[in-house]
Amino acid sequence: MKARYRYRIYPTDQQHNQLARAFGCARVVYNDALALCHQGEKLPKNSELQKICITQAKKTEKRSWLKDVSNIVLQQSIIDLGTAWNNYFDSLKGKRKGKKIGKPRFKKRRNSQSIRFRKGGFTVKNNNLKLAKIGRVKTVWSRELPSEPSSVTIVKDSCNRYFASFVVEIQPV
Repeated sequence: MKARYRYRIYPTDQQHNQLARAFGCARVVYNDALALCHQGEKLPKNSELQKICITQAKKTEKRSWLKDVSNIVLQQSIIDLGTAWNNYFDSLKGKRKGKKIGKPRFKKRRNSQSIRFRKGGFTVKNNNLKLAKIGRVKTVWSRELPSEPSSVTIVKDSCNRYFASFVVEIQPV
């Protein structure tokens, strides 16, 4: 069974800037990919979207600043878009429980933002959290992680507080 463990983190001023850049780049890639999905009749695959919105976009002068952010964050935003489309189609077909959900919407620049790192984009050793292209972030560990985390989501809330939310595998009691 999977569970989330959430901890408060305290990034330095330089890490604030790097996280803000990562939040913005993930949002731009997500919105570019969603715009491409709206243009065509058929929904493109995630690999095609990554090729266009990340790899080719980095080569243009207009989006060259995407190189400053970890590629894992950008890829994860496109994977999240694919999941949103799958949830929408499952909702239409009745495969998804609950009320019907709408199509994915463009992300706005608002107070709460988040990015996700999967394996390879972060490490947790000796109670130190290290994020790709951001560095070691001071974390307040209120409890131990029961197992090795599979991903971490960095969240900035409306009060400018930062949190690290780890997904771990636990044994049900």
